[in-house]
Amino acid sequence: MNSFGRRLVMTTFGESHGRAIGCILDGLPAGLAIDEAFIQSELDRRRPGQSALTTARKEADRVEILSGTFEGKSTGTPIAMVIYNGDQKSRDYENVKGVFRPGHADFTYWQKYGIRDYRGGGRSSARETAARVAAGAVAKRMLSELGVSVEAGILEIDGIAARRYDFDHARRSPLNALDPEAEAAQEEAVLRAKAAHDSVGGVVLTRATGVPAGWGEPLYYKLDAVLAEAMMGINAAKAVEIGSGIESARLKGSENNDPLTPEGFASNHSGGILGGISDGDEIYVRTWFKPTPSIFQEQQTVDLEGRPVTFSLKGRHDPCVAIRGSVVCEAMMALVLADMALLNLGRKMEHLTRIYRK
Repeated sequence: MNSFGRRLVMTTFGESHGRAIGCILDGLPAGLAIDEAFIQSELDRRRPGQSALTTARKEADRVEILSGTFEGKSTGTPIAMVIYNGDQKSRDYENVKGVFRPGHADFTYWQKYGIRDYRGGGRSSARETAARVAAGAVAKRMLSELGVSVEAGILEIDGIAARRYDFDHARRSPLNALDPEAEAAQEEAVLRAKAAHDSVGGVVLTRATGVPAGWGEPLYYKLDAVLAEAMMGINAAKAVEIGSGIESARLKGSENNDPLTPEGFASNHSGGILGGISDGDEIYVRTWFKPTPSIFQEQQTVDLEGRPVTFSLKGRHDPCVAIRGSVVCEAMMALVLADMALLNLGRKMEHLTRIYRK
């Protein structure tokens, strides 16, 4: 499936080395101010080739809105956006045309479809996530009208963890680092792996503030379940934690429960979600990314006929996919929350009578 969401539905299209990538966002209410400059600024945060910490592929990532807006506002019809590819070097992939790259989707796409676009992974490439960022930027604009904000940053790289979380610093950091004191060591780990023709993994922390209680659909479209699906759908994501996550399994109930007070919750082990529904507290999600599988060391694999092959990869790749992945995490959380906000509109009669009673 190439679509995500129920009321606010995002469908993406395109391949890494095709003419363009893009998205269609359907279900957005009419009358929302569509700030193209803001959409572009979000794409610029994810854009490749901005430092030695990311891939050297140079893409302008200029977004073009094709439909769904008029005089700067959404019309309620599908919004189509396209981003043209400009710096493909397909010749770099000629040597993997007949082999499966370890750690990539080459093998599974071949088994599923019997055909694959070997140029940068085609549809399975993280290049597609630029379209998600464009759609997520629109969702962020809608959420901002509701007093909700979403932000993310690097929590950990190569086992080097942040001790404090400064989301404002992450917005200014080339590494998207949350902790200024851990940033230098994290950056060194990325550059060291790059120099060794290797890669490292990382963890992204995504936070939403201002989310009211009541968003989320029991039982089979729970807010935490859909957030987990959204994050796990990002390239190279291998695990998701919400609130205290894994640590919750190591606590007693008396330690893990969040006491209620007249001022609100005394703690937030739940990550802002109880019973699949937002509880009004801040929402925290950690997404764990594996090391980028594209590395420039000799590797063992097999060709299309199953024969053993030793090969070396060419091309331009991120030494740590989590860095730019943090921007994608923001976009996916924004899309989920905007979808949940729209789904929640009809859950109480008072909501309907407020709109329709004359």
